[in-house]
Amino acid sequence: MHFKYFAKDKNLNLSMRFNDDNHLFFKVMFLLFSVGLLACDHQDESTEKKVFYINLDQGLTSLDPAFSRNQNVLWMTNQVFNGLVQIDDSLNIKPCVAKSWEISTDGKTYTFHLRKDVFFQDDDLFENGKGRRAVASDFNYSFSRIIDPKIASSGAWIFNDKLSGKEAFIAPNDSTFIIQLNKAFPPFLSMLSAQYCSVVPFEVADHYGKEFRTHPVGTGPFKFKYWKEGEVLVLLKNENYFEKDSAGNSLPYLDAVKATFIPDKQTAFMEFLRKKLDYFNGIDGSYRDDILTKSGKMVAKYKGKFHLRKAPYLDTEYLGMLVDSNLAIVKKSPLKYRKVRQAINYAINRERLVKYLRNSVGIPGTSGFVPDGMPGFSKEAVKGYHYDLEKARQLLREAGFPNGKGMAEITLSTTTSYKDLIEFIQGELSNVGIKAKIEVNQSASLREVIAKRQVNFFRGSWIADYADAEIYLSMFYSKNYVPIGPNYTSFNNREFDRLYEQMSLYRNEKERFKLYQKMDQIVMNEAPVVVLFYDESVNLYQNNISGLSANAQNLLVLKRVKKD
Repeated sequence: MHFKYFAKDKNLNLSMRFNDDNHLFFKVMFLLFSVGLLACDHQDESTEKKVFYINLDQGLTSLDPAFSRNQNVLWMTNQVFNGLVQIDDSLNIKPCVAKSWEISTDGKTYTFHLRKDVFFQDDDLFENGKGRRAVASDFNYSFSRIIDPKIASSGAWIFNDKLSGKEAFIAPNDSTFIIQLNKAFPPFLSMLSAQYCSVVPFEVADHYGKEFRTHPVGTGPFKFKYWKEGEVLVLLKNENYFEKDSAGNSLPYLDAVKATFIPDKQTAFMEFLRKKLDYFNGIDGSYRDDILTKSGKMVAKYKGKFHLRKAPYLDTEYLGMLVDSNLAIVKKSPLKYRKVRQAINYAINRERLVKYLRNSVGIPGTSGFVPDGMPGFSKEAVKGYHYDLEKARQLLREAGFPNGKGMAEITLSTTTSYKDLIEFIQGELSNVGIKAKIEVNQSASLREVIAKRQVNFFRGSWIADYADAEIYLSMFYSKNYVPIGPNYTSFNNREFDRLYEQMSLYRNEKERFKLYQKMDQIVMNEAPVVVLFYDESVNLYQNNISGLSANAQNLLVLKRVKKD
């Protein structure tokens, strides 16, 4: 992959692109700039500048919200950009650039009324270099850009099959923005909270084209300053940000955000212990025991030194099984039998898996496919599977495979990162006579063969892009099977499809949740998946940090963070 380094400094008014003629000059300038950054670090305490230090171990591919498909891009674009709506810590939809909205009685027309005090961050491409007001036509442009094949945004799916094209976006005046859907889709408002749906200025995005990824301009609480890919990213406080706290104080409280890109999590954790980082996300298996007990508590040596927070994360970790007997790969597979799939579900001790392999990070998946933390989740309404060896053996007998006799060996495909977990499952299955072979793949290769329905049994995870259970249930809708939909198990159930297609009739949230629970129960009964656990986010932060958001999407929100 080739990365083009591009940065713009308004004081020097130059573009930093290296060639043979100016290579030495730019090296000197870059060295001076780096020293300046370090000097700023040392001046933080004396000048009382509040800089939030974070590490992005997986790197950063873009700062263009049209390509916010992974966690680090989501986190950083969330600081620079805003959308019509946003979520709170309870995943409720709240106003953002849109101060209010109405939905037509048929559920197809969304009318948003925009704030008049939202301005883009300053940029040379604006008149006099001052950011102009964000208006309805900007949303028209931004959403049309998402569905433009030439842009090839990874967020185009948000609008797929929901509207006829760019003409569905209407801006009758600066303060009114209308979206016209082809048919009602109740989760649509939740989908609009995704970072893909951020507003961008047409003159800047058009001018930079693909390089908008390195020259982002939005309306968010922080503005872009500097990015040297793989080394450092700097965002500065947006002094003109429109949101205020409950006391009327302007947000954000922080003066800057500085991100590093240390790829090794253990090295980054050592930087956190040295207080060089304010925040640390996730705990790698190689040093999990050093931080957490098997019960998921912080070990004694770290108590009081920093904060550790565990919270539900909208991520279902599961095993998927192909169930369509019309597929050649399934015809000779024992997984085509429902009772075999149910037996596998009963054979796995999820509590033991979570406790000993994950130090109790995660919630055993004994309910449905929809994870804990999702609005409408109910462990009482949806019954999944608990550990029951006798029940597993009984089902195998009923399927014609007593103690696994006569049952062909099954292959379970996974990646290196999850090999220990899959080896545990291999041992669990052997306890009831099921022989399983493990096949380890590269992540990209496994995703490809799963999408093409070329593996019978695989480990997968499904992370929510928006806070509505529909995103999980869409994996089992038969029409999402062809050609490249998310129905990776080839599940096809008429009653499930009937309920899924009724979803548009349920405007009332509580009634829709009940519908979701019925659908989820059908999936559990038919068992095309084994729900292993609902993931949890683990965040570490220094004792002088407060105001961090704790939402089940693990979305980093820094506008209310304080650093004492």
